[in-house]
Amino acid sequence: MLEGIKRLFGSQPADATKGWEGVAPWAESKQYTFRGVQSEGFVIDGRLGATPWRLEWGPSHRPYIQGQELRIRSELGLSAELQVVVMNRHLQEAMEKSIFEQYVEGVQTRIDNQTPPEMRWLVMYPKLAGHEMSPLRERFVALASIKPWLLQWLEGPLTQALAAVRIEPATPMVLMIGRGRLMLRTALADAEVESLQMWLRLFEVAMREARRVAMDTGETISPSTHPSLWSTSALPGDERKK
Repeated sequence: MLEGIKRLFGSQPADATKGWEGVAPWAESKQYTFRGVQSEGFVIDGRLGATPWRLEWGPSHRPYIQGQELRIRSELGLSAELQVVVMNRHLQEAMEKSIFEQYVEGVQTRIDNQTPPEMRWLVMYPKLAGHEMSPLRERFVALASIKPWLLQWLEGPLTQALAAVRIEPATPMVLMIGRGRLMLRTALADAEVESLQMWLRLFEVAMREARRVAMDTGETISPSTHPSLWSTSALPGDERKK
């Protein structure tokens, strides 16, 4: 399956050092912590109130993103049973095509643990109907293990923030919750400050709204921090599949 997705999104990797010279000064001005990871990318640590987040830019950890990937994540301490995905329609269609090719026309009979969770959930859970997605229905799909939670999350500010995002339709973008963690992934060839600011604004709205829903539903929130998906000096191959 992973090879099938790679073929669908095949492209040449971008120059990893291109276009991010102004990132460190911007991070300093916001009192974020910045560090480079060799010449392949960087990590920025910040907070929304008391809740930490981590932004990483470097070689992709997902087969459906070629070249450089932007990841932003935060440990929100949400229920381990909660699994949520919002993704752009182009990516959803490409993933479903790959699933069909691999598991219907191909020889594989089950989705294994090497398949990214967002793809497994795309198969496991029904998508929201168009009227439940308005005004996002033309550009995004959404699904969850707990539908009422997802509907509450998309009420108000998060839907507005997603609608305001301007990217090419073919650019893969995933906003997801799993194992208590909020994660955003997207392809980003050049880590320009303006692009980082746009994605971070969206992510912080998603953080606020996730905490709001958790409080409204009486969830116990126990935020925690975990080590980066990268080491400080390298990008181990076995880490890239997380």
